[in-house]
Amino acid sequence: MGRLGTLTALYVTQYLGIGFITVGLTAILRDGGTSLDTLALLQVVGLIWPLKFLWAPLLDRYGSRRRGHYRSWLLVLQAALVLTLLALLPFSRPADQLGPVIAVCAVFVFFSATQDIAVDAVAVRLLAASERGTGNGIQVAASYLGNLLGGGACVLVYDRFGWAAAVGLLAALTAIGLLVVWRFREPERTDRIVRIGVAYRALVSVFGQPGCRRWTFGVVPLVYVGAGMAYALVTPALVDAGWSLGRIGVVTGVVTSVPAIAAGLIAGLGIGRFGRAGVLVAGGVALALSTVALLPLMNGRAPLGGTVAALCFFLAAYTIASVVLYTVNMDYSRPGSGGADFTVLSSFGLVCSFVAASLGLAAADRFGYPAVALASLVLVAAGVVVGVTHQRRFPSSGPTIRVAHPQTDLLVR
Repeated sequence: MGRLGTLTALYVTQYLGIGFITVGLTAILRDGGTSLDTLALLQVVGLIWPLKFLWAPLLDRYGSRRRGHYRSWLLVLQAALVLTLLALLPFSRPADQLGPVIAVCAVFVFFSATQDIAVDAVAVRLLAASERGTGNGIQVAASYLGNLLGGGACVLVYDRFGWAAAVGLLAALTAIGLLVVWRFREPERTDRIVRIGVAYRALVSVFGQPGCRRWTFGVVPLVYVGAGMAYALVTPALVDAGWSLGRIGVVTGVVTSVPAIAAGLIAGLGIGRFGRAGVLVAGGVALALSTVALLPLMNGRAPLGGTVAALCFFLAAYTIASVVLYTVNMDYSRPGSGGADFTVLSSFGLVCSFVAASLGLAAADRFGYPAVALASLVLVAAGVVVGVTHQRRFPSSGPTIRVAHPQTDLLVR
């Protein structure tokens, strides 16, 4: 299996359990009579994900040279993902054993977030600048595919064959990643491995690279907050328009994932041909048009066909923009501290997404859905302008070269 195939398998299996927890298990628990307030506790475990930068330097610092630095972590973590899922088997009536179920889910999310650090670090080391668009397109598409399988297919299996069959299928699919890691041969790490204190300082030193602060604290929040504000309005707007929870779940969790998967792969290939700036512009224009297409929903009109088409268009556009953001984050990730660098840059984007949801809902309560949707359009447009300017001044291309770094002496672009 080639490099991209290995990364695809690891990213998909990483998101299988996440999709099951956030979508599938939520539906199963709700069907079992669990209240919405209680279900909110299940979503809280997702907050573990943006905190993973706190332990990312540990993976950069420690690892086995004989088994492969990050491969040695992946062998343990991929097995841990499978075993944690199997730990759910005894809870055949999860609604009646909610405390232990949430605890197991929290452990799984921790292992999944840590596995993501290691996979991202491998991607930073393996992918050349010309391949990063494709690699990150695969990463984003894999997240939707994992959610589609974990949150959709496993629920269908549960509905027909029961809890044990659904959890068993989930564990079996996740185990494919373990087989992939077992066959994977990671290139030997040749850079100097620094002390743990220096590895943690890399969390800050990553922002010292030319243009990194402008990208991270300018482009990323504008695009993510803008798009995230609009996306946060979708579910409550659908509820207000009279859609049932079942229809909302199928459309937002399953139907819209298919074009998003395609958009992620196309965006990744497009970056190799048209560059980061070109695809960012395409994503921004698509976000603007799709946000306009959502205005009837924001005004309370939600015919099935038109609304589904608008939602598919919007999520595909959101995916295109996300692929560009992830790709430039990888451009700024140094091979010697790839786990920490990519994690801290991506975690900031996740924080922006959480903030965007809160801001969008609060603003909608005061100003209404349409006003917030139009404000989100303005923010995304500003982010695209700043992003294109950034790429012209700090083009993300060319070979990786070695330069001296006063604190870490790491490989940087």
